[in-house]
Amino acid sequence: MKNMYAETLIPPSKKLECFITNSETLIKEAQVLRYRVFAQEMGAELKTKSEGLDYDDVDSYCEHLIVYDNCNKKIVGYTRLLNQYQAKLLGRFYSQTEFNLNQVLAMPGRFLEIGRTCVDPDYRGSAVLTTLWSALVQYAVDGEYNYLLGCASISPGPSGFAVDAVYRNIDLKNIAPASYQVKPNIPVPDSLRCQRDESGIPPLLKAYLRFGALVCGEPYWDEDFNCMDLFILLPLDQLKDRYSKHYMRGYQATNEIETAAIV
Repeated sequence: MKNMYAETLIPPSKKLECFITNSETLIKEAQVLRYRVFAQEMGAELKTKSEGLDYDDVDSYCEHLIVYDNCNKKIVGYTRLLNQYQAKLLGRFYSQTEFNLNQVLAMPGRFLEIGRTCVDPDYRGSAVLTTLWSALVQYAVDGEYNYLLGCASISPGPSGFAVDAVYRNIDLKNIAPASYQVKPNIPVPDSLRCQRDESGIPPLLKAYLRFGALVCGEPYWDEDFNCMDLFILLPLDQLKDRYSKHYMRGYQATNEIETAAIV
């Protein structure tokens, strides 16, 4: 079922449209895309491997935001959205399985968690994630949320990113103050904290930082997904200003995140 975001942001006459779906068929198709990205591409060990799907108990409480290619008739981008009321019914935000968020969630305001963001590998470098991000921002603004939260992943290993080098490259203005700091439930093992500097910052994280996101403490080691997760908090008051000034005119900074994903 489509909602106003399809008509407001991406007219159906265009190649891409972005909307919240309640269709079981489309949600399952999105879970197939998630499996391709997280399991087949990134090497995640999923309990649902035998089904060729990525799903968990969080999915049934979320809203599912998809980018749909009208020409090829398929989902090419995805993220799931979990607000604080849905999280209360579930019993937690997904991020709470990785971090102690008591200090963050004690702040006044409305929270919206994003997760499982991914783009079809054949569509990276296109407008897919820009389309997805635009609809997400519109959703958050219309819903009067105060904070976006989620986990940005860093993949270790020879082709990945060195977590300590990433932290050294983060501008001080993007490091959360003490009141926003969180602690990981499972810290990254010392053996994975290589020191090389050539990695820089992963594209997805770099894009979030440009929008004013805060990195809130040390990373979590996600063994199932074979990655290190940083907890990210994005105050939406400053994002609204950037959105109104730039995004509806095709703000391009998010094009850099086409090659990344978050869980």
